[in-house]
Amino acid sequence: MKTEKVDVLVIGAGPAGTVAASIVHQAGYKVRIVEKMKFPRFVIGESLLPRCMEALTEAGFVDAVKEKNFQQKNGAKFVKNGKICDYSFADQFTDGWTWTWQVPRAEFDKTLADTVEKMGVPVSYETTVTAIQFDGSDSITTIVDAQGTESKIEARFIIDGSGYGRVIPKLFNMDKPSNLPPRKALFTHTVDVNRAMADEPNRITIVVHDHAVWIWIIPFSSGITSLGFVGYPEFFAKYPGTTEEQLRALIASQPYIDERFKNIKFLFEPRVLESWSSTTNKFYGDGFVLTGNVTEFLDPVFSSGVTLATVSSQMAGKLVIEKLKGRNIDWDNEYMIPMMQGVDTFRSYVMAWYEGTLDTIFFADDQDPVIKSQICSVLAGYVWDTTNPYVKHHKNALQKLAAKIEYRDSVRKANPIK
Repeated sequence: MKTEKVDVLVIGAGPAGTVAASIVHQAGYKVRIVEKMKFPRFVIGESLLPRCMEALTEAGFVDAVKEKNFQQKNGAKFVKNGKICDYSFADQFTDGWTWTWQVPRAEFDKTLADTVEKMGVPVSYETTVTAIQFDGSDSITTIVDAQGTESKIEARFIIDGSGYGRVIPKLFNMDKPSNLPPRKALFTHTVDVNRAMADEPNRITIVVHDHAVWIWIIPFSSGITSLGFVGYPEFFAKYPGTTEEQLRALIASQPYIDERFKNIKFLFEPRVLESWSSTTNKFYGDGFVLTGNVTEFLDPVFSSGVTLATVSSQMAGKLVIEKLKGRNIDWDNEYMIPMMQGVDTFRSYVMAWYEGTLDTIFFADDQDPVIKSQICSVLAGYVWDTTNPYVKHHKNALQKLAAKIEYRDSVRKANPIK
C-alpha cells in the first residue's frame, strides 16, 4: 500500500482548508489537502464579511479572487414592513476592511483551491478519510480515492477543515448538540431580471418575513441572485407541494419581494437545508486542530460561516507552524478561547435576531450613530475587537439597548409632541 509522508495533512479544500494549507506551506512545510467532494461543488454561505479579507490576504488569495470580478459587498440592508435599516461597512467602529464580496461559492471555493495548488500544495479530490491513528502528535491517515484505491498519509499534524463532513469529530465521537433550535432553509438561484427596481446589488438584503422567519437576497455580479427563506421547520409545513411550489408561494406571500421575483426563472429546483447547527467538545487534541464549520456552525443570518472558517484557519495555521518549530502550544488560551470569543459573539446576535431583540434595535427611530457603528463592526465580522462594547458585553448589551429603546418609545407615545 502506498504511503506518503507530509508535515501537515489538511482535510477539506474549502476556505478553511485552503487558508490553513497556504499559511503553513508559505512557512516552508510540506502540506497535502484531501477533499471528499469533486470541485466545483455547490454550497451556501455566499455573502462574505470584511474580516475574512484579512485571512484571505495572509493566505495570498485576494488577487486571484479579484480576477473573478465577483460582486463587491459594502454593507447589509435589513427590511421589515416597509422600514429599512442600512449598515455601511465604511461606518464601522473597528479599523479594518470596509468591503468584501458576494460569491457563488462553487466558483469562489474552486478559485481558492486552484490558487493553493498553483502555490505547490497538492489537492486530492474525491478522496475520503476512513481512519486516523495517532501516536502522540504524529498520525497515519487512511484514505480512499475515487477509484477505490486505499493509501496512507503519515503526518506530523492534521488540520481538519472538513466543514459539514466533520471528519475528526465523527471518527472520534466528539460531536455534541448545539444549544440553538433546529431551523430550515429553502433556497435557489434566480435570473434576476428585475434587479434594477431594487437599491442593489452592492450588499446583502435580509427581509423580516414573519416571527423568526427571514429571507436572504444576495445578488451576484453575473446577474444571478441567491434567494432563500429561513425559519423553523413547522413554518414550511404550511406550504404544501414541491419545493418549487413552496418557494413560489412564499414569494407571493411577501409583498417586498413578490414584484421582483414573481414568476422569475429558477436556475435549479429549490433545495432544502435543515438542522445545521452543530458543535464539538474541543477544537484540538494531540496531533490535530479543528477549523471552520468543524468547530461550530451557527446560522446563516449574519453570514458568519466563511469568516469563522477563514479566521480560525488563519489562527490555527500560524499555531501549527509554531508547533512544528518545537514550541509548546497552549491550545486553550491561544486558540480555543479566542475562537469561542468570536463564536459566542455571533451566537448572541443570532439568538437576539430570532428573539426579536434586533428588530427593536435595527428598526428604531433616531438611532445613535456611535452605537450603530459598533453593531456594524459585528456585522462586518470584527467579533474579536473587545474594545467594542457590543463585542465585549455581547451577552447582555443588546437586551439592555432594546429595553432602553422600548422605554424611550413608550415615553414618547405617552407624551406626544404637540
